[in-house]
Formats: sequence, structure tokens, C-alpha cells
Amino acid sequence: MTDRFTTVTDDALGTDDTVALLDRLQRRDVSAAELVAAAATRARGAQERLNAVVSWVPDPAPTAAPDTPLAGIPSFIKDNEQLAGLPTREGSRATSDAPARESSVWTSQFLALGATPLGKTTLPEFGLTSTTESLLSGPTRNPWDRSRSVGGSSGGSAALVAAGVVPLAHANDGGGSIRIPAACCGLVGLKPSRGRLVDMPELERLPVNITTQGVLTRSVRDTALYYAVAERAYRNTALPPIGHVTRPIDRPLRIAVTPAGHPDLPTSPETAAAVLAAGRLCDELGHQVSVIDFPYGKQVGVDFLRYWAFLSFLLKKWGGRLFGEPFDPGLLEPFTVELARMFTAAPERLIGALGRLRRFGPAYSAPFADYDVVISPVVAHVAPPLAYLGPQAADRDHLIRLLRFVSVTPLQNIAGAPAISLPLAQDSAGLPIGIHLAADVGGERTLLELALQLEEASPWPQGVPPTRVPGAAG
Repeated sequence: MTDRFTTVTDDALGTDDTVALLDRLQRRDVSAAELVAAAATRARGAQERLNAVVSWVPDPAPTAAPDTPLAGIPSFIKDNEQLAGLPTREGSRATSDAPARESSVWTSQFLALGATPLGKTTLPEFGLTSTTESLLSGPTRNPWDRSRSVGGSSGGSAALVAAGVVPLAHANDGGGSIRIPAACCGLVGLKPSRGRLVDMPELERLPVNITTQGVLTRSVRDTALYYAVAERAYRNTALPPIGHVTRPIDRPLRIAVTPAGHPDLPTSPETAAAVLAAGRLCDELGHQVSVIDFPYGKQVGVDFLRYWAFLSFLLKKWGGRLFGEPFDPGLLEPFTVELARMFTAAPERLIGALGRLRRFGPAYSAPFADYDVVISPVVAHVAPPLAYLGPQAADRDHLIRLLRFVSVTPLQNIAGAPAISLPLAQDSAGLPIGIHLAADVGGERTLLELALQLEEASPWPQGVPPTRVPGAAG
């Protein structure tokens, strides 16, 4: 029996997702103040067990106009986006604890949509690894099994949504940071196309902009709702519209299934079996399914790692300019320092890596000439034990384990393409296995329509069940 934890109780939130809560608010079965109060009580009760919140909004209360689309919905902001009045620590002891004077562009839009933030959630230092165990705030625990990681880097948000504290929470993704925590915590996590959501214009100055904003939810319809209302507030005309996806796909798709990630980085048998089972389900639903080898070479992963190391070097060298003073590089975590050292050991390799990363788009899109969607694992195995990827691990062990855990998700960040993690399976111990559905740039609507169909055909637990769910993956 795993050490599970859920906050779900018979209060104003109950077991409802965002769509159901908005319906209850419209019918006046519940008030916005009651929802926020219930979520705040759940959050405070969860903090000792999960350690997912790094700072709190004092006396949170709904202030949005009742006609805003998310009015009355309590939520959290990941602590690498500014929220006026609270510090932005980026998961690092090196940053300042001074409160932000204003909210970021994305946070401002989220507030304008009506959401009520209760605080800010934990992440690893600068989001550089795939577990949420920073020296700043300590380990965040997975509500499916408190001895395990929540993934990263949007791990605090994932823990709170999975435990039922709030129905959706902010996340962002620079290498899998929405999809990996979704896979570890049994959630829905869509990384959108580059530029789909409003974001800091400074990101476009990076050699390769790999980061996108988003949310984590327990249901596909909640994710679809968020993207619909966000698109009404900000529409990128360079991308095809998503609209409000409310119905499953009504046409057969061409679907490729690759049961493992990179062939040099092994995938656990249960995870591979779960991916194949998802392919069989798609076949039963009338789609044209083919099993293929992983369609990308290893060079793109090597180049991404070099770019990741370069970004770490920038953080170490120019952290004060990027995040404000005071900034103390002497307080950076050893893994951040090691990544920066990797760059300085061979800086001449960056130019070639950047050139190949910038040209990766056509190579990424090539399989989508034959397929509408590619299904794969999100990560190589279920959520690892705490300390496997945390600051306690030796730097080299940490890096090797990270590369083996994550080999698929950075592809969409490099190409600027969308992908979604769905909790379609569990392993023999009842831990969630995320299934990765990827599309070409602008393909979010297809992914959401297929996700709705899969959720309808094979429903998953809406959050952490109070007891273990037996059965093998698939």
C-alpha cells in the first residue's frame, strides 16, 4: 500500500473540476467566496504532507467580476512567474525575497480571466531538473505516494491539483515541465505551440525560445476550457485557432505509436506496455494505428543538453540582471553549477548546437506528413523515489538519471509544437503512467479532441483515489 494523500472532502469544492464548479457558481449552488475558502483550508492542510507551496497570498478573496470566465475558481501560480506582492524565488536560494511590484504578462491575463490565486508553488532551482526538491524549500511529495517525486519543474502545482486542493494550477514548460509532472501525478498537461499563449516578449531574444505557459488539470474538459478562454483574451493569428473543444474527435486519425523514447535510453516494460495499450485503444476507436521506431536521432538530445548547460551558465553569470539584486551565485545548487561548468568546458560546441536546434523544425514535422499524432511515453518510468534526482544525488548521477528519465518531451520545446500528457494507465503498484500525444505545430485542437475521446473510452481517476487502485498498466 502506497502512502497516498488527498484533501477531497465534503466541502464547497467536493470532487468537482473547473467546468462543474463554474456550473454550480452560475446556478448559485455555491459562492466564489466559499470555493476560495475551501481551497485555502485544503491547501493549509496539505502543506505539511506535500510541501507544495512556497509563499501565500494573505487573506485570498475573489475580486474578479462575476462575468469573467474563471471567476470564483481558486488556483496557484508557479514561483517562476511574478505575482504582485509576493517574491519570485525561482526555486533558488540565490534570488531575492523582495515582493514583486507587478504581475507578469501571463499572470495578469490569468487574473483578468477571473482566477483567484492562493499562493505560489514550488519548483526545482530555475526549473533545471525533473523533480521538485530544491534546497530553498525542500522536497515536494507526490500525493499518489509521498515517498516519490512529483516530477518537475511544475511539481508544486501538480501536487496541489492531484490532491484536490484546486481544480487547475499554473504550469510552464521548457523541456517537459508541464507534461512530466502531469505524468507523475496522474493529471492532464498540455504544452501548447510556441506563441499560443501570451508571454514575456523577452523570451524571443533567446537563441531558441523553448518555454511556453499553460495549466495542469484533472480533466481534459478543464484544459480545453482554459485554452478557449485564454484564446478569446489573446489570439495569435500565426497559429490555427483552437476554439472551445467540447466533443471528441469524429473522424479517424493516422496515429503512430512508438513504445519507447530514444533507443539508447531504455523505457520500463510497464511504461512501454502502457503506450502499446493506448495504441490498441486508438485502433479499437477506429483510428489507423502503426507502430514505428522512435523517429528522431540522438543528436537533437545532445544539442538540447548543450543549450540547457548554456542557459545555466547565463543564470550563474548574469543572475542579478535576469532576476534582480541581490543575487548570490554562491548559493546556487551544485547541479546548476555543474551544468554551467559543462558549458564552459566546451563553449565552442554551442554554435553548432544552436544551428541544428534552429533547423530542427522540418525534421520534427517530417513524421507528421504520414501521421496526425505520435503516441509515446512521457517519461521512461513512473515517478522516481525522492532523492533520486534531487540535490542529494551526485552531480554526474543526477545528470545520467535525468537523461534516462526524460528523452521525448524536449522535442516539442525545440520545434515549438504541442503535446499532451494523459493519465491513461497505472503500473502494478498503482502509480500513474502518462501517455504522450504529440502533433505538429498548431495541432492543439486535434490533440484535445482525441484526448476527450480517450478519456471517454478509458476514464481515469479525477485526482488521487483514497485507496490503491490495483491492476497493471493499460
